[in-house]
Amino acid sequence: MKLDNVIAVRKNKTVYRDGDRCIKVFHEGFSKADILNEALNLARIEGTGLPIPKLLEVTTVNGEWAIIYEYIEGETLAQLMEKHPEKRDEYLSQFVDLQLLVQSKTCPLLNKLKDKMNSKISQAKLDATTRYELHTRLEGMPKHNKVCHGDFNPSNIVISKDGPYILDWSHVTQGNASADAARTYLLFCLSGDTETAEKYLSLFCKKSDTAKQYVQKWMPIVAASQSVKGNEQEREFLLRWADVVDYE
Repeated sequence: MKLDNVIAVRKNKTVYRDGDRCIKVFHEGFSKADILNEALNLARIEGTGLPIPKLLEVTTVNGEWAIIYEYIEGETLAQLMEKHPEKRDEYLSQFVDLQLLVQSKTCPLLNKLKDKMNSKISQAKLDATTRYELHTRLEGMPKHNKVCHGDFNPSNIVISKDGPYILDWSHVTQGNASADAARTYLLFCLSGDTETAEKYLSLFCKKSDTAKQYVQKWMPIVAASQSVKGNEQEREFLLRWADVVDYE
């Protein structure tokens, strides 16, 4: 196993390419339970038939846990959008179609999105009144069981010669599709691309026949739950979203 070709570095983990395999190595301090849950999620999503890299192995490398899966050759949608700005709207439409494909699936053994969000809101750096309002709003939202990717953004879509593949299933849950759309909208905002965020939201709502106000109702809940992780700048942005809302 060769670990000399680094293709991504994230907090507490490094991804290497070794021929036709990707090796994601988790560094010291990463929860063993979270690593095994990520591998299990990948195996479960494989069973839905969605276009994803196949899980090959869970092992240890130099004493650190690692997940090995197929390497998919190609460019990400984020790279293509950057390279061909004139095709940006076309790529965005393809992006939304892929998200709707994901959300058309069910996978009953996945963790529930509502449970995850309730736990995260409890940990958020918000006052007790705001947390209470967010928990109440979350409990009042319709309960669905659609596959929700949890980090659906153009850098997690690879366009290969065989078609598109969807990467990074570490945050996948089952729940309400509009919560996942709210998360994607906020990811575009966090990157500073509010124009694409607004275009994305309009396109998602049109293609899924969802009221824009319904997705927007999820945004403070999603922002609060996401504020628990990330850097300080992101946390401040997300907490502003969580705070700035008229609660019914």
